[in-house]
Amino acid sequence: MSYRTASTDDVDSVIDEEWGGMWFLRDALGCEAVGVTLLELAPGGKGKEHDHAGDDHEEVYVVVEGTVDVDCDGETVTLGRNEAIRLSPDQTRQIVNRGDERARLVLVGAP
Repeated sequence: MSYRTASTDDVDSVIDEEWGGMWFLRDALGCEAVGVTLLELAPGGKGKEHDHAGDDHEEVYVVVEGTVDVDCDGETVTLGRNEAIRLSPDQTRQIVNRGDERARLVLVGAP
């Protein structure tokens, strides 16, 4: 088979349901070189502050619904629906939902 499908029903969320959900789909899809994650953040929810300097892993965040702030080393980038940001491996980043609505994002990382 040259394709594989997956959904949030196939994997467990790694964050508490109170704050939304975060589903890593890489393994469920059988990806070898790219990671794909679905993220839902409730108002007031935030992701873990991190970078990928140690594993040379760049990321792209695409907002599907809502608005989020991406805090980058003291600078805040606000993204709305259908907007994206690419982050270099050494960039410290944290996603925060400071809005009043639930936000949904697709997170893609490689290598």
